[in-house]
This record gives sequence, C-alpha cells and structure tokens, in this order.
Amino acid sequence: MTDNYGRDLDLNLLRVFAVVAESGGVTAAAQKLYLTQPGVSAALRRLQTAMGAPLFARQGRGLTLTRRGEQLLTSVKPHLRALTEAALKPAAFDPKTSDRTLRLGMSDATEGWLLPALVRVLGNEAPSMKVIAIPVQFRSVGEAIATRAVDMAVTVADEMPAGTLRKDLFWGGFVLLFDPRHNRIGAEIREAEYFAKEHVVVSYNGDLRGVVEDMFHKSRRVRCSVSTFSHVGALVDDTPLLATVPTIVASYVRETKPHLATAKLPFGIRGASLELLWPAALDDDDACRFVREKIEILTKDAFARSRELEVRPKRKPKKSRVRS
Repeated sequence: MTDNYGRDLDLNLLRVFAVVAESGGVTAAAQKLYLTQPGVSAALRRLQTAMGAPLFARQGRGLTLTRRGEQLLTSVKPHLRALTEAALKPAAFDPKTSDRTLRLGMSDATEGWLLPALVRVLGNEAPSMKVIAIPVQFRSVGEAIATRAVDMAVTVADEMPAGTLRKDLFWGGFVLLFDPRHNRIGAEIREAEYFAKEHVVVSYNGDLRGVVEDMFHKSRRVRCSVSTFSHVGALVDDTPLLATVPTIVASYVRETKPHLATAKLPFGIRGASLELLWPAALDDDDACRFVREKIEILTKDAFARSRELEVRPKRKPKKSRVRS
C-alpha cells in the first residue's frame, strides 16, 4: 500500500463532496445519498479538515464551490465515475480476447485424454487464455481447492471442504488392457488366466497393491508398479503384461495405440464418479465458467467414445479410490 492510500482520508468523503457540489446544497445531497443532513455536514467538515482549505462558501440558501473546491471536483469526478462503473458494470468476458491464466487440477487418469483436447479447444476459441495443469488425486484435491492452489479440478474425490461445488461428469468402470500380439484373450478373460499372467499396476502408495488386491484380497503377479496411468500403454505395448485400467484410460490409449486390445474382466470392479470441482467463490467467474463448460462437453464426448469398452456393474457403484 502506497503512502497516498495509507493517509488518514476516508475516500467515501469524496463521494459526499461530489454529490453536494452537484446538488448545490446539503439537503438535496442528503436525500440522494440516503443520509441525514447532519451526517452530510459532518462529512464535509472532515474532508475540509483533511484538505486544509474550505471547499464551499455560502451563496443564498445554497452552497458554491471555492477555487480549491472546483479543483478538487475536476480531479475527483472522472475517478468516481470510473469506480462506479467498474463496481456496477464489470467488463464483459470475451474468450477471444481474454488473457486469463487458469490453474486446473487433474488426476493422472484424466490428464492424458482431457488436457490435449482442452488445449485444442482453447486454441480455437480463446487463443490468449492459458492453462497450468496441476497434478491432484483423491487425497490432495480437497486441500488444493480449499487453498485456491487450483481454480477447478477434474478427478475422483471423497469428502470435500465446505464451500466446494461439484458436478458428476460420468461413472467409469474398468477393463483389461493388453497387447494381442502377446496374449490370446477373447472378449472376456477367465479368472484363472488373469491371475496366472503378469501385470503392471498403478499404485499411489508406491507398493505392489492395486484395486484388485484391495477389493478382492487376491495378489496378482506384478512385474511393474507405477505411480500414474501415463505410461501404462507403453508398458503393455509389445509385452505380455496385462493392465487393469479405467475404461476412459483404455479408450485414450487405444486411440494412440490402436493395435492394443481390451477385454472384460472376470469380476466386477466398482468404478468411481469422475467429478468437476471448484470453489464457490469462483462460481460466478466468467472465465472459469467458460472453461468448466468446455470440460463438461469434452468429457461427455470422451465418455461416449469409450462406452463400447464400458463394463457396467449390476448395481450403482459406491465411490472408490481409483487405483489399478
């Protein structure tokens, strides 16, 4: 804060001064300001004391500006008008000219297929907007939203802090991802064959446990454990390794590696709801709303493309932490 802002001057006094000057008297100004006459008079005295000079002189039943008052009014009016317009009529958001930078939290299972599509859309419709992708997952997204480390997030989430808004994007299932050049698997793999083969798993704990171990208390033959879904496709490619992954991830991998294949799992794995989350304080932010709307459209399209791989449980699944 500069010295000018730090000085003992109530800026509301300038508004009272301008209205009195335009009205020509205290009574009329008090009516416009919804204040009492003594309140307006007291405000003028405070301002004149701060300025160190009289601002009005008596003229009949009204008031007229002194030379110092005229100088002050000339300086103050355009700024008061601009402040009023800024408060009552904020600048309209135009994606074509906006240069906002938004921080978007994304889970590792989401970034690969959503971020490239979002960047392409923004390049076409909001060429000056920028996105900073921040890694989040179910354990960290609450703090990221609460501390405003991100403006919005797309991930699986459990309980969230108060003041968080959330929207379900879709419920996802799991499928088996494999390379058919190394595995002869039909539309559905048998359980014995599944546990006989080697696997790559995604573990956020840095161990050999994934969703199968957690849900069924059965151990797979794990050849490799990684912390994200980013390289699962590359690990499966041209190897006999199997990967149990969210359907949307399998769909994205197959777009870039169409020679890979998917199969139905020998057991139902409860999926989780992928959600769009954002702080309530940004609910009316036009730039954030614009990006949220684009994310909803993109996830709807991606889900539609992945539906042929979807393995739906017979009953509505409970939320689970997405690991594979």
